[in-house]
Amino acid sequence: MREPVQLDELDFALLEALHADPKVGALELSRRLKVARATVSARLRRLEDTGVIAGYEPRINLAAAGFDVQAFVTMEIVQGALEDVTEVLERIPGVLEAFATTGAGDVLCRIGAESHLGLQQTLIELNRSSIVARSTSVMVLSEVVHYRAMPLLRTLQPERSAKAPAYRR
Repeated sequence: MREPVQLDELDFALLEALHADPKVGALELSRRLKVARATVSARLRRLEDTGVIAGYEPRINLAAAGFDVQAFVTMEIVQGALEDVTEVLERIPGVLEAFATTGAGDVLCRIGAESHLGLQQTLIELNRSSIVARSTSVMVLSEVVHYRAMPLLRTLQPERSAKAPAYRR
Protein backbone atom coordinates (compact mmCIF):
# COMPACT_ATOMS: atom_id res chain seq x y z
CA MET A 1 0.00 0.00 0.00
CA ARG A 2 1.42 3.38 -0.95
CA GLU A 3 1.60 6.46 1.22
CA PRO A 4 -1.31 8.88 0.88
CA VAL A 5 -0.60 12.03 -1.11
CA GLN A 6 -0.21 15.20 0.92
CA LEU A 7 -2.67 17.78 -0.41
CA ASP A 8 -2.34 21.51 0.15
CA GLU A 9 -4.84 24.35 -0.27
CA LEU A 10 -4.07 24.72 -3.97
CA ASP A 11 -4.71 21.00 -4.53
CA PHE A 12 -8.05 21.33 -2.73
CA ALA A 13 -8.92 24.42 -4.76
CA LEU A 14 -8.10 22.58 -8.01
CA LEU A 15 -10.15 19.53 -7.03
CA GLU A 16 -13.11 21.65 -5.96
CA ALA A 17 -12.98 23.68 -9.18
CA LEU A 18 -12.87 20.50 -11.27
CA HIS A 19 -15.68 19.00 -9.24
CA ALA A 20 -17.84 22.08 -9.82
CA ASP A 21 -16.96 22.35 -13.52
CA PRO A 22 -15.37 19.13 -14.87
CA LYS A 23 -14.96 20.51 -18.40
CA VAL A 24 -12.88 23.52 -17.36
CA GLY A 25 -9.42 23.76 -18.93
CA ALA A 26 -6.05 24.51 -17.38
CA LEU A 27 -6.03 28.11 -18.62
CA GLU A 28 -9.40 28.88 -17.06
CA LEU A 29 -8.39 27.10 -13.84
CA SER A 30 -5.27 29.26 -13.66
CA ARG A 31 -7.42 32.39 -14.06
CA ARG A 32 -9.96 31.33 -11.45
CA LEU A 33 -7.36 30.25 -8.91
CA LYS A 34 -4.93 33.09 -9.67
CA VAL A 35 -1.93 30.85 -10.31
CA ALA A 36 0.22 30.24 -13.38
CA ARG A 37 -1.08 27.81 -16.01
CA ALA A 38 2.16 25.82 -15.70
CA THR A 39 1.48 25.45 -11.96
CA VAL A 40 -2.04 24.18 -12.66
CA SER A 41 -0.74 21.75 -15.30
CA ALA A 42 2.00 20.44 -13.00
CA ARG A 43 -0.41 20.02 -10.09
CA LEU A 44 -2.99 18.24 -12.23
CA ARG A 45 -0.29 15.93 -13.61
CA ARG A 46 0.84 15.11 -10.03
CA LEU A 47 -2.75 14.47 -8.90
CA GLU A 48 -3.25 12.18 -11.93
CA ASP A 49 0.09 10.38 -11.54
CA THR A 50 -0.54 9.66 -7.87
CA GLY A 51 -4.07 8.42 -8.58
CA VAL A 52 -5.91 11.14 -6.66
CA ILE A 53 -7.60 12.10 -9.93
CA ALA A 54 -8.68 8.75 -11.32
CA GLY A 55 -10.30 9.97 -14.53
CA TYR A 56 -12.37 12.55 -16.33
CA GLU A 57 -15.24 10.48 -17.64
CA PRO A 58 -18.70 12.06 -17.69
CA ARG A 59 -21.18 11.22 -14.93
CA ILE A 60 -23.92 9.43 -16.83
CA ASN A 61 -27.52 9.64 -15.69
CA LEU A 62 -28.70 6.11 -16.43
CA ALA A 63 -32.39 6.98 -15.94
CA ALA A 64 -32.13 9.71 -18.59
CA ALA A 65 -30.58 7.13 -20.93
CA GLY A 66 -33.49 4.72 -20.39
CA PHE A 67 -32.20 2.56 -17.54
CA ASP A 68 -34.66 3.44 -14.76
CA VAL A 69 -34.18 0.34 -12.61
CA GLN A 70 -31.23 -0.21 -10.28
CA ALA A 71 -30.54 -2.72 -7.54
CA PHE A 72 -27.77 -3.72 -5.20
CA VAL A 73 -26.97 -7.41 -5.25
CA THR A 74 -25.05 -9.17 -2.50
CA MET A 75 -23.45 -12.36 -3.74
CA GLU A 76 -21.98 -15.27 -1.89
CA ILE A 77 -19.42 -16.92 -4.12
CA VAL A 78 -17.90 -20.37 -4.00
CA GLN A 79 -14.77 -20.79 -1.90
CA GLY A 80 -11.64 -19.39 -3.55
CA ALA A 81 -13.38 -17.87 -6.59
CA LEU A 82 -12.89 -14.17 -5.83
CA GLU A 83 -10.33 -13.74 -8.62
CA ASP A 84 -12.63 -15.44 -11.15
CA VAL A 85 -15.73 -13.40 -10.27
CA THR A 86 -14.31 -10.27 -11.94
CA GLU A 87 -14.28 -11.95 -15.34
CA VAL A 88 -17.83 -13.23 -14.88
CA LEU A 89 -19.18 -9.83 -13.76
CA GLU A 90 -17.43 -7.87 -16.52
CA ARG A 91 -19.21 -10.01 -19.16
CA ILE A 92 -22.61 -8.84 -17.89
CA PRO A 93 -23.44 -5.35 -19.25
CA GLY A 94 -25.88 -4.55 -16.42
CA VAL A 95 -23.19 -4.80 -13.74
CA LEU A 96 -22.25 -1.18 -13.11
CA GLU A 97 -19.73 -1.77 -10.32
CA ALA A 98 -18.75 -4.47 -7.86
CA PHE A 99 -16.86 -4.60 -4.57
CA ALA A 100 -15.38 -7.42 -2.49
CA THR A 101 -16.93 -7.03 0.97
CA THR A 102 -16.92 -8.35 4.50
CA GLY A 103 -20.05 -9.65 6.19
CA ALA A 104 -22.67 -12.11 4.99
CA GLY A 105 -21.84 -11.66 1.31
CA ASP A 106 -18.57 -11.74 -0.57
CA VAL A 107 -19.32 -9.28 -3.38
CA LEU A 108 -21.68 -6.30 -3.59
CA CYS A 109 -22.77 -5.24 -7.09
CA ARG A 110 -24.78 -2.34 -8.39
CA ILE A 111 -26.94 -3.43 -11.30
CA GLY A 112 -28.73 -1.25 -13.87
CA ALA A 113 -31.57 -2.28 -16.17
CA GLU A 114 -34.19 -0.72 -18.44
CA SER A 115 -37.05 -2.51 -16.65
CA HIS A 116 -37.86 -4.95 -13.89
CA LEU A 117 -37.85 -7.70 -16.49
CA GLY A 118 -34.38 -6.59 -17.60
CA LEU A 119 -33.22 -6.66 -13.98
CA GLN A 120 -34.65 -10.16 -13.60
CA GLN A 121 -32.73 -11.29 -16.69
CA THR A 122 -29.49 -9.84 -15.29
CA LEU A 123 -30.08 -11.59 -11.95
CA ILE A 124 -30.74 -14.88 -13.74
CA GLU A 125 -27.52 -14.43 -15.71
CA LEU A 126 -25.59 -13.72 -12.49
CA ASN A 127 -26.98 -16.80 -10.78
CA ARG A 128 -26.24 -19.05 -13.79
CA SER A 129 -22.56 -18.69 -13.07
CA SER A 130 -21.01 -21.62 -11.22
CA ILE A 131 -19.10 -19.08 -9.13
CA VAL A 132 -22.21 -17.54 -7.51
CA ALA A 133 -23.56 -19.72 -4.70
CA ARG A 134 -26.38 -17.37 -3.71
CA SER A 135 -27.47 -13.77 -4.25
CA THR A 136 -29.82 -11.33 -2.58
CA SER A 137 -31.02 -8.15 -4.26
CA VAL A 138 -32.36 -4.86 -2.93
CA MET A 139 -34.13 -2.43 -5.27
CA VAL A 140 -33.05 1.21 -5.43
CA LEU A 141 -36.01 3.58 -5.07
CA SER A 142 -34.08 6.84 -5.40
CA GLU A 143 -30.62 8.26 -4.89
CA VAL A 144 -30.48 10.19 -1.62
CA VAL A 145 -26.83 11.37 -1.76
CA HIS A 146 -24.98 11.52 -5.07
CA TYR A 147 -21.45 10.11 -5.14
CA ARG A 148 -19.15 12.70 -3.63
CA ALA A 149 -15.57 12.84 -2.46
CA MET A 150 -14.83 16.47 -1.54
CA PRO A 151 -16.47 16.49 1.92
CA LEU A 152 -14.28 13.52 2.92
CA LEU A 153 -11.14 15.02 1.36
CA ARG A 154 -11.80 18.25 3.23
CA THR A 155 -11.43 16.34 6.55
CA LEU A 156 -7.70 16.04 5.77
CA GLN A 157 -5.41 18.68 7.15
CA PRO A 158 -3.89 20.47 4.15
CA GLU A 159 -0.14 20.63 3.86
CA ARG A 160 0.94 24.15 4.75
CA SER A 161 3.63 24.77 2.15
CA ALA A 162 1.84 25.69 -1.06
CA LYS A 163 4.35 27.37 -3.37
CA ALA A 164 1.77 29.40 -5.27
CA PRO A 165 1.68 32.94 -3.81
CA ALA A 166 -2.12 33.05 -3.61
CA TYR A 167 -2.09 29.90 -1.42
CA ARG A 168 0.80 30.64 0.94
CA ARG A 169 0.03 31.16 4.60
